Amino acid sequence: MTLHVFDAAVALEPIGDGEFRGRTNPAYANFIGPFGGMTAAQALNAALLHPDRLGDPVAFTVNFAAALADGEFEAQARVARTNRSTQHWIIELKQAGATVATATLLTAARRETWSSHEVAPPAVPRPQEVARTTRRAVEWVKRYDMRFIEGRIPHEWQGQGDEDSLTQLWLRDEPPRPVDFASLCAMSDIFFPRIWLRRATQTPLGTVTMTVYFHADADLLRATGDGWLLGQVRGQGFRNGFFDHFGQLWNESGELLATTHQLMYFKE
Repeated sequence: MTLHVFDAAVALEPIGDGEFRGRTNPAYANFIGPFGGMTAAQALNAALLHPDRLGDPVAFTVNFAAALADGEFEAQARVARTNRSTQHWIIELKQAGATVATATLLTAARRETWSSHEVAPPAVPRPQEVARTTRRAVEWVKRYDMRFIEGRIPHEWQGQGDEDSLTQLWLRDEPPRPVDFASLCAMSDIFFPRIWLRRATQTPLGTVTMTVYFHADADLLRATGDGWLLGQVRGQGFRNGFFDHFGQLWNESGELLATTHQLMYFKE
């Protein structure tokens, strides 16, 4: 069976105690360097592959300290503390001996409790009723089937943007692949920069830090399978070279899988 392109890209080779070797993959190339969502997924995978891992991801934060160059890198995951049902991780990605990303991860052995969510999915057309987005400027975008309902990336950079940065879209891996924690992490970074929508100017920018809260457990991800995810994102504050956005991802049944918060820098 042919390995899915995502699995090939996120793969890590064990080289020591909690140490792994990975490499960037041209299928997930961005304008400069790799798609940040893939880098985040690779960092998360270092803990997912660790034999000492307790439970599944609950909260994950990755800080992009420097640009990751094309080629090999090393990932190290270590347990900072293990409690009865939770575990705290510190993860570091290095390239040529220098740190390019750091991350913290909380995993937990979840138990069944009362469950609910207050953030309801918006009323939108079904994915089969929405046209597939065909504009694909960079490689990593080709790895996803994206169907924008509202707030698509500007077609022309005329400096006349929208007053609202809300985006809603259906998305899934291309070709379809059952969602798991690593792919859900990557898809949490699929939202294009909000400042592009607000200003319609191709402003130079980059992600500084991204946090993903996993509301789904492993059973819910298995039930979601390779179905569509509904994504929604909106910017919050833009000031003095930095801005943030907050987003949600639901499955087709309306179950909240993850929320994500991201901070980016931008230049004039």
